[in-house]
Amino acid sequence: MIEPPLVAASYDTPFGTLRVLLTPEDGTVRSSGFRPLRDSVAALPAGLQARGWVEGDQPDVAAAIGAWLDGDGDAITAIPAAQEGGPFFQELWAQLRTVPSGTSVSYQELAEMAGRPRAMRAAGTACARNNLAPFVPCHRVVKSGGRLGSYGYGGESMKAGMLVLEGERPARTGG
Repeated sequence: MIEPPLVAASYDTPFGTLRVLLTPEDGTVRSSGFRPLRDSVAALPAGLQARGWVEGDQPDVAAAIGAWLDGDGDAITAIPAAQEGGPFFQELWAQLRTVPSGTSVSYQELAEMAGRPRAMRAAGTACARNNLAPFVPCHRVVKSGGRLGSYGYGGESMKAGMLVLEGERPARTGG
């Protein structure tokens, strides 16, 4: 059985163009981010890349992004999303999707949520390897003490802007 191509769509946001690739049979986001589509495709596992992609409609994703931009930050975490990674990264990403919009957690708190309180470096690595922004909202993870820390999709200012959109008031930047 030949699997259908992935469906790709682009969405204009205050943070730049968000590109999303999903599997049409289940509506699961497989790669997304504020990067060129070719980079989102390259982040896919080989089996999904081999399916190719076509531009198309993603009604559930479009509605969730619209709701997120209109103030319902939890809408983006209700969309099915899946990416490759080991069991602990999967647990970290799953826990990250439970962080409510308008709040943030530290890398240590994220590690604690996943049952390994001393694994804050692994939590940071999982955020850095997240290929499903903003559906796995790594922008909601900050350094201990409230400093923003880095954000691979657009830097600290984008991370701060996303947190403000969701109702969070970031403590400070830098360091």
